[in-house]
Amino acid sequence: MPPSNQKTIELTKCEAEVMDVVWEKESVTVNDVVDAIKRDLAYTTVMTTMKILEEKDIVSRGEKIGRAYTYSAKVTRDQVQQRMIKSLADRFFGGSTRSMVLSLLKSESISEDDIRAVKEAAEQLGEE
Repeated sequence: MPPSNQKTIELTKCEAEVMDVVWEKESVTVNDVVDAIKRDLAYTTVMTTMKILEEKDIVSRGEKIGRAYTYSAKVTRDQVQQRMIKSLADRFFGGSTRSMVLSLLKSESISEDDIRAVKEAAEQLGEE
């Protein structure tokens, strides 16, 4: 279920937080999102974020329950992640995911456990 426009999907931190709730609950109202997000977000902030996500063709507005509309995802979490990874690689690594992964492996923020997990994943992919 890709969005009708095949443009790159970019999510802000707030949009990603909202989408985490939408993906988890599948159909939500603005109040559902406000209640689910751990930090203090105003109703109007979440409502505006939902409108932006609707304009980006990431969520669709559904039926009205009382005075509130429901919203559901038009794209999967995986679709958004893949497009954002591609965008990051295009923007900072000349389109090379290899360069991006190698840069991540060299960064100070990666742990020995992370490196071990990447090696195991690479070995499994090589066996497939």
